[in-house]
Amino acid sequence: MYLTGRLPLLVALGALPVIALSVAGVDAWLAVAGWTVLCTVLAAVDAALAADPRAVRVQRNVPRRALLHAAVETTLTLRGPRRLRGALRDAWQPTAGAPPDRIPVRLEPGQPLQLVVPLRPRRRGELVSGFVVLRSLGPLGLAGRQGRIDAPGALRVLPPFTARRHLPSRLARLRELDGATSVLIRGQGTEFDSLRPYVRGDDVRSIDWRATARAGTTMLRTWRPERDRHIVIVIDTGRTSAARVGDGVRLDAAMEATLLLSALAAQAGDHVHLVMFDRVVRGRVSGVDGDTLLPALVDAMAPVEPTLIDTDWDAAFAQVRALAVRPSLVVLLTAQDEASSARGFLGSLPALTAHTHVLVGTVTDAELAARSRARGTVGEIYRAAAAEQTLADAARVAAAVGRAGAEAIADGPEQLPPRIADRYLQLKAAGRL
Repeated sequence: MYLTGRLPLLVALGALPVIALSVAGVDAWLAVAGWTVLCTVLAAVDAALAADPRAVRVQRNVPRRALLHAAVETTLTLRGPRRLRGALRDAWQPTAGAPPDRIPVRLEPGQPLQLVVPLRPRRRGELVSGFVVLRSLGPLGLAGRQGRIDAPGALRVLPPFTARRHLPSRLARLRELDGATSVLIRGQGTEFDSLRPYVRGDDVRSIDWRATARAGTTMLRTWRPERDRHIVIVIDTGRTSAARVGDGVRLDAAMEATLLLSALAAQAGDHVHLVMFDRVVRGRVSGVDGDTLLPALVDAMAPVEPTLIDTDWDAAFAQVRALAVRPSLVVLLTAQDEASSARGFLGSLPALTAHTHVLVGTVTDAELAARSRARGTVGEIYRAAAAEQTLADAARVAAAVGRAGAEAIADGPEQLPPRIADRYLQLKAAGRL
């Protein structure tokens, strides 16, 4: 049972008859008690006459997946044996972005009523609603009945892939490498493409002398980037991935970089493997190619959250070796910007760089450089000193990564995904991948 705002108004209106009865010589306290009892009886009768909300059947229709911050509509279909006036509230968690107000309900007996519940998810992962709360109003509008009705539903919120806007320009560069402007560099990362006449300025090392003898003119071999390379991406889900950078956390930026690089590598004909790891595997994708790659990646990423533990890098690199026996490129998306916390990572890194090319991508705070130059107040000076110390530590770790045989790429959450994609294309063009 619940009470509406009409009941207090009705009780307040009783002040007039109470005053009139007091003037007529009736005890005021007796009049107040009588009016209160009358209002209570009316509310109880009103609630008893209301339709039973637990007799209503609810069916829920929820899309299986939605993008973060994207509007999505869910529907509830109600059927009941009696006419029902009231309101409904869906039990989504606050991060689902459901409307805060109750939805008005006017249900006719035997006729279905469809209600639309719009959502705008504010958190990645699994969002769940297990029930709805339905209120049935009595004929007088003083009170009603309230019931909880089980109606389970789940929505998987996927990473938004905002870095998709960088994909067309990178695909155009990839087509240049693999199409009309084939790479003319001889190296272990290139395959023979075709023969064409020599043009002044071409690399003389690519001249095909047998074809030249047959054609009677100097012929040149052209090369294109090799396909079927194995790209292994490791996303660190340890405690450093929980640090806030910009509008999100480092883990979200690492996912954006992974999706952009994977979309590009899939178009280039390479095989992409993903492992999300701290001390155990949080997500893994392997053996998926073509159009099914990106859906598999976002499905694996969606429920993963940062864990507040240090990453076991020996175990992480063992996962790399298990995914691909001889990977052509390993991309480690982590946050190694403190010398003290990076010792384990730097100690394990040479075992990996001895056999493959390794990129270490780190998401940094884009405001650190500006903060280090602020000198207006005493507080700004202290913050500038802390920012300079952070930048110096990150530079030392990046230098140590280089000495270990890997490449360090550090940038803000918006700039890191295209920088890693560009480096991948450069390796393709240079015949090193």
